Amino acid sequence: MSGDHQTLALVLFSAFVAVTLGITTWVSRGRRGSAEEFYAGGRLFSPMENGFAIAGDYMSAASFLGISGLIALFGYDGMLYSVGFLVAWLVVLLLVAELVRNCGRFTLADVVAARMRERPVRIAAGTSSVTVSVLYLVAQMVGAGSLVALLLGSTSAAARTWTVIGVGALMVVYVSLGGMRATTWIQIVKAVLLMAGAVTLTVLVLVRFHGDVNALLNTAVAHSGHGEEFLAPGLKYGGDWTARFDFISLGLALVLGTAGLPHILSRFYTVPTARAARRSVVWSIGLIGGFYLMTIVLGFGAAALVGSDAVRASNPAGNTAVPLLALDLGGGAGSTGGTVLFAVVAAIAFATILAVVAGITLASSASVAHDLYASLRRARGEPRGEVAVARTAAAGIGAVAIGLSLLAQELNVAFLVGLAFAVAASANLPVLLYSLFWRGFTTRGAVWSVYGGLVPALLLVVVSPVVSGSPEALFPGLDFHLFPLQNPGLVSIPLGFLAGWIGTVTSHEEPDEAKHAQAEVRSLTGAGAV
Repeated sequence: MSGDHQTLALVLFSAFVAVTLGITTWVSRGRRGSAEEFYAGGRLFSPMENGFAIAGDYMSAASFLGISGLIALFGYDGMLYSVGFLVAWLVVLLLVAELVRNCGRFTLADVVAARMRERPVRIAAGTSSVTVSVLYLVAQMVGAGSLVALLLGSTSAAARTWTVIGVGALMVVYVSLGGMRATTWIQIVKAVLLMAGAVTLTVLVLVRFHGDVNALLNTAVAHSGHGEEFLAPGLKYGGDWTARFDFISLGLALVLGTAGLPHILSRFYTVPTARAARRSVVWSIGLIGGFYLMTIVLGFGAAALVGSDAVRASNPAGNTAVPLLALDLGGGAGSTGGTVLFAVVAAIAFATILAVVAGITLASSASVAHDLYASLRRARGEPRGEVAVARTAAAGIGAVAIGLSLLAQELNVAFLVGLAFAVAASANLPVLLYSLFWRGFTTRGAVWSVYGGLVPALLLVVVSPVVSGSPEALFPGLDFHLFPLQNPGLVSIPLGFLAGWIGTVTSHEEPDEAKHAQAEVRSLTGAGAV
């Protein structure tokens, strides 16, 4: 990559980092000791502000870089990610947004613990939330490594390693100093930048083909190397029955996983009422829906203008398709327009990664402090101590995510997010739905539901082709895979629901009818909600 690209993009990177650090510093001058301030931003955000922040949280590197890259490489089958990510929001809107806001205070465990014995439930839900968050963080950091490697024209391990470490350090600063208020404003700024960048690139792609979508698709077919199969189902998931079951597993994970993501659920607590939470989701659906429609155009545009082989040569997983498309749309390598557009898109993608990792880190550190620490130390009455633990936890979680992401540099970021969604759908969604809608649900059922989904999901990933037994695996030289599917959702999600049912029906504990009635009224009406 030319020196002009590097200089301009690094200037824009630095500008965004400076702005976000400024926001963090400004916010940190306010109240810092309150748990409500640190975890939920004082619950002072409007539905529109929170809707933009939710969209900023959700439209991650997996969306901007990973999905467009998969479409550029696999056509129709890559487009399934866009559909799955969007449809998932209907589950969130219809089933959990208002109810979660009414029942909880800061985390998923608050909702479950409202009618169960707190300590075992909080430990289980907190463990699950931290695990899902770390998996999601790995995906974002892999995207950061791919992006900066492309920018610097270097695929060396050192360049990626220092990039990942830098992103990890920044996210710890954002969370430790600014809490939810700073994280939310960073998300809003990032969402506006990302939508503006996506709209600009989409318009330029359509202008290049004079608004003729058919010409765009035909050119993508011609440059894909796959012929007409590029626009037909089955290029990635249609080879045999294993691939087809993998597709079903992925679809289940994407559609059901969003409602179990800790950093998404925590956003519902930043608004004052349940009605505001639902309106936030409506705003976010509009933004996210428009964005995912644009990723389809960008993916096929990259295949048509850059070519699938060139995308794959730059990054085998396709994570650099959008920056390469921007370079071509601006006039190609060496042109002023190409330099500017590439740098802007690279900076927006980097901003996307920084903002999302801040939100995920905050949610996971909240789970450590509010659920795990508070349960183990019985320090629920010491919010200042709890917030201090959350700040410390942010550093520890960042270190773990950095270490894991260095192992997964060659995997597609959208695929990695699919794994995080599968774990969320397996461990968090069953216990959440049972707690909200099953009158007879017990503490044992809640604990079994979490671990009954979490443990199988993680074990199945370890013994899947993702870790060993294939050229694209984390350890390509080893082969200890026993499970044929790359995504465990098809097996682990039903196991989570089944474990919760078995744990409940075998429990000697009598369900607390009074607590259930109280939680039901609170969830549906908001009476007594914090």
